[in-house]
Amino acid sequence: MLLKVGSTGDDVKKLQSKLGLTADGIFGNGTAAKVKEWQAANGLTADGIVGNGTWSKMFGEATQTTQVVKEDVVIPSSSEFKLQNLKGHVPDAVIAQIPDTAKKFNITNPLRLAHFLAQCGHESGGFKAVQENLNYSADGLKKIFPKYFPGNLAEGYARNPEKIASKVYGGRMGNGDESTKEGYKFRGRGYIQLTGKSNYTNFAKFIGEDTVSNPDLVATKYPLASAAFFFDSNKLWSICDKGADDATVTAVTKRVNGGTIGLADRIKHFKEYYNLLK
Repeated sequence: MLLKVGSTGDDVKKLQSKLGLTADGIFGNGTAAKVKEWQAANGLTADGIVGNGTWSKMFGEATQTTQVVKEDVVIPSSSEFKLQNLKGHVPDAVIAQIPDTAKKFNITNPLRLAHFLAQCGHESGGFKAVQENLNYSADGLKKIFPKYFPGNLAEGYARNPEKIASKVYGGRMGNGDESTKEGYKFRGRGYIQLTGKSNYTNFAKFIGEDTVSNPDLVATKYPLASAAFFFDSNKLWSICDKGADDATVTAVTKRVNGGTIGLADRIKHFKEYYNLLK
């Protein structure tokens, strides 16, 4: 038994019901927070991960052998890529998503995959961040979003992600105005932040699941696919195809980042992944 952020299914629903949450079967950050609270209150390590110990104490039942979920994700061996070579360099959970994502979004060769993974890894802090951090101080808001927070306006928004996103993203990218809070509902999620109601709508049409009604799916179920959707929609593959040199990584970075922030790290990881895959 191992349930954590990203897990789905009936066991997650059972867990959520026990914790008094909406039983949607998707283990997101809200479920993890409730698990931590329960673990702390019951003398367990509050790590937000439900293993055999937490499950047994919560439900008073031992997990059966047939229900054991291994922590190590099975990496598909039928892929055309040398995915086993990425073990230890990219999280197993990410590697397992590559074959399906590659088929859907035109990742047709190791060069494209290496460029893609290098950008995803950097943008998400090593494949860890799956949603935008908007917990800015007043000074941070003035520096990062001066257009939206002139004068003392930032003071009323500081450290309030919902208000910040609703203002900054309101009235654009398909979102309603600030009062609708759609800017927050459709804030950045995935390894390369999918942002705005229009983008969520287009992604939902392509992937065949309603990420407009349930935008958290982008963070929990489709963090890699949503990033590939961004690459495919913005025609980044034609840039990736230009080569394996630093100039090409720089060109891809400018399209992804809008600048060259973190370029050295992106180049380093591109070379690492490409050498493993080619």
